[in-house]
Amino acid sequence: MFDNTEDSKTKLSELGEFGLIDHLTQHFKIKHPDSTLKGIGDDAAVIDHQHKTLVTTDFLVEGVHFDLSYMPLKHLGYKAVMVNLSDVYAMNAEAKQITVSIACSNRFTVEALEEIYAGITKAADLYNIDVIGGDTTSSVKGLQISITALGEAKEEDIAYRNGAKPNDLLVVTGDIGAAYLGLQILKREKEVFKVNPNSQPDLTEYTYLIERQLKPEARKDIPELLKKLEVKPTSMIDISDGLSSEIMHICKSSKVGANLYEDKIPLDPKVISTCEEFNLDSTTVALNGGEDYELLFTISQNDYEKIKANPHLTVIGHMVEEKEGIHLISRMNTKIPMQARGWNTVDEDE
Repeated sequence: MFDNTEDSKTKLSELGEFGLIDHLTQHFKIKHPDSTLKGIGDDAAVIDHQHKTLVTTDFLVEGVHFDLSYMPLKHLGYKAVMVNLSDVYAMNAEAKQITVSIACSNRFTVEALEEIYAGITKAADLYNIDVIGGDTTSSVKGLQISITALGEAKEEDIAYRNGAKPNDLLVVTGDIGAAYLGLQILKREKEVFKVNPNSQPDLTEYTYLIERQLKPEARKDIPELLKKLEVKPTSMIDISDGLSSEIMHICKSSKVGANLYEDKIPLDPKVISTCEEFNLDSTTVALNGGEDYELLFTISQNDYEKIKANPHLTVIGHMVEEKEGIHLISRMNTKIPMQARGWNTVDEDE
């Protein structure tokens, strides 16, 4: 379990609130001087987006969204940024700035927050993001992280959930289900550790699955790719709660139905083999797993030729009239009404 009680660690009280903020944010550099007019260091940041501004916020709570017994703090900082950037890319927009707010109990030290900020800094550097503000404060229990991301897009380029039409093609990026399986492996090893604290698991064969859970990557490349291909999605969403939930969100907002083809769902070979190991159905995992942070979108059939050869994109179904409902078409060609179940990220008793 996470422990931060060593005498060599620096207590948060030694720096105080303002000293802590200065310490944690001293290395951030402005990457978008054209839009970030003022970042950290004043009462408020000042931004000047030339087009439409997109704003999204996610709140991560210890024991609900993450478990520090297997989530390294640096990875947590990185993932917290990805969760938010993904929502901007899911609007077919470019992410530009983030604010970071953290509340933590006195069990955390300056060094612990430095680790979180190291992950945030890494994400900001790789994704070309300005960190323009935020706050730190004390918490009675545990750790909470809230990040707000701001993006920019031309009005005509923004993709909403409500634009899908019957006969549009349903497209997904990457592969699905790995993040959920990564979580199951980590939970299993945690239980083994409880029984035998001296055990040192070899998780090499599960590297891809665990990385998808602990260090997901937002699909910054997809809005850029679609622009290059001259494809405008008719609707778009990110896959945070499971493929079935996201399809149903698009259908509800767009007032359409959908047919999803089971044999078209992109699965990594390691997902298939690990499902067999855990005696899980791979389609169920893909539909309900969540936290893949891939993008799901619809396009006009006229754009199919533009995307059909791209290895990042898979057509997995099509939209139908609302009265036809939302169905999974099984490998046996059976039409099964789709339900959104989803999974809890962390068990409630943890």
